[in-house]
Amino acid sequence: MLRNLAVLLMLAQAGATRPLPAVDVKAVDIQAAVKQEIATKTTDIPIRTVDAGGQTVGIAVVHREKGSGPNGAAVHDKVSEVYQVIEGSGTFVTGGELVNPQRRESNSETVTQLSGPGVGGTGIKGGVSRRVTKGDMIIIPAGTPHWFSDVPELITYTVIRIDPGRLIKLK
Repeated sequence: MLRNLAVLLMLAQAGATRPLPAVDVKAVDIQAAVKQEIATKTTDIPIRTVDAGGQTVGIAVVHREKGSGPNGAAVHDKVSEVYQVIEGSGTFVTGGELVNPQRRESNSETVTQLSGPGVGGTGIKGGVSRRVTKGDMIIIPAGTPHWFSDVPELITYTVIRIDPGRLIKLK
């Protein structure tokens, strides 16, 4: 009886620690998403969002044309982001306070498929501004206001979203 219990316990532990498969996001997938953004005049297309064992991790790409002006500022309640600029440059601002903050609708695509619950605004007051260029990476913890205040040339960047609450839908 004890022997059977020990075997069952070992099997349960083996199943609980089974690693999840790795997920590839190929350059061709990123390029296809950029082409789709250009064709449809959209930004921030999620490429993959997966269960990463304890959290959801998403990969997206954002492409913005030269002179597209400031985008909306944002604060994500629970989701942290990592940006890597793969082409172009812009002025990125973090910290401070959102101007004209508005809570996002809980059923909006931004909340369910991109960055989880949070607040959008028309700008940032009192943040830290810096120029970012090709190859630069930015880590944006959940709760940190952020936005591109200026896009003097086209900019394309990948976004890694870490969602510990598993709020973003898998893709």
